[in-house]
Amino acid sequence: MSKLVRFGVAMEEDTLASFDALVERRGYENRSEALRDLVRRELDREAWEQGAPSVATITLVYDHHVRELSERLTEIQHDHGEYIISTLHVHLDHDHCMEVIAARGPAGALQGMAQRLIGTRGVLSGDVVAAALPKGSTHTH
Repeated sequence: MSKLVRFGVAMEEDTLASFDALVERRGYENRSEALRDLVRRELDREAWEQGAPSVATITLVYDHHVRELSERLTEIQHDHGEYIISTLHVHLDHDHCMEVIAARGPAGALQGMAQRLIGTRGVLSGDVVAAALPKGSTHTH
């Protein structure tokens, strides 16, 4: 773990009050923990936008009765097989399924795969949660 460095931050009183309320609602131990979390999130977002090596989950909710939808989703995943770590398939009810795809690779490739999956006819909802791949992470499949 890196050495902690202290620094000062100046902000408007009402902004600080709102931040303190956020810290309490989210259960952070202190402002520093909350601020570190916000900074990490922004660094992950920047890495994703810059195409850096990343990890992501792609979540899809879809109507499995849509003709050939399962086959199309599977084909897209096979087209990007080198990036997929694992998938989870859940039957939500008689008509709907949820699929969560864990992936690892260049952000651009993961973004392209996610866009194809989410944009497939019959997918009702989809989203991506991404994070920068931690430095020194060398495991590959």
